[in-house]
Amino acid sequence: MRPLRFVALGDSLTEGVGDPVGDGWRGWAALLAAGLAPPEAPVEFRNLAVSGAQTRDVLERQLPVALAERPDLASVVIGVNDTLRYTFDIHAVAERLDEVYAAFTGQGAVLLTACLPDPGTMLGLPGALARPLARRQRAVNAVVHALSERYGAVHLHAAEGDWVVDRGMWSADRLHPGERGHRQLALHFHALLAEAGLASGPVPSAVPEFPGPSRAASLRWLATSGTGWVARRCTDLLPQLLGLAASEVRHRVRGTGVRLDLAASRAVASALAGVAVDSADAA
Repeated sequence: MRPLRFVALGDSLTEGVGDPVGDGWRGWAALLAAGLAPPEAPVEFRNLAVSGAQTRDVLERQLPVALAERPDLASVVIGVNDTLRYTFDIHAVAERLDEVYAAFTGQGAVLLTACLPDPGTMLGLPGALARPLARRQRAVNAVVHALSERYGAVHLHAAEGDWVVDRGMWSADRLHPGERGHRQLALHFHALLAEAGLASGPVPSAVPEFPGPSRAASLRWLATSGTGWVARRCTDLLPQLLGLAASEVRHRVRGTGVRLDLAASRAVASALAGVAVDSADAA
């Protein structure tokens, strides 16, 4: 029997950060892989996700390796790191995702995608700092939604809901799910795949195998490793973010904050129109 082949692309979320097992990470994709087929049926799973990856990394580094695997199922969950860079460009994000999605579906693979919570809210940043990041993440999510529909992806709406506000779902860094959160992602993806007749294995358990970090351990992580992690992700964004925050404050004082939302919506529409034109030209 030919094995079912599943490849996972993305960043630290898909790599499994927040769900430690032994000396490495497990994560939602590995948990999902175990439930794709009955125990007697072989499943080949390869996780290509790398912490810190952006859409460019997925397109240029992960995609060629994944296509060589000739997968039956491919997950592409990416975009948060793009929002944390001063180079953020929703047009470029849309173009890269469009190319990645098209490559997998062109090979006949089933595509898995997800939209995600914004990092500013998860980190508990002040409003003037959080709102620009939230606006960027909403833009990425809008693009992912539209392209997922275009390519017939199995899409998980994970940007909102009880799991986002339940601290028990998240690891000490507040950006990555803990084991419970990873299990929820696996469980929800499995439900969508089973509904579509694409998963016939055991449903991933929602019950954690390991105890979550204590509050003291979480605070200790945030005061040491966590601070460094966030700093490394945001170093090139900080000057721009301060400027974005100042703009937020000015618009709120003038009562013109809606203009920022309208500008972001226009940028998303323009980005999606651009990839639609490119797709039509290619056809």
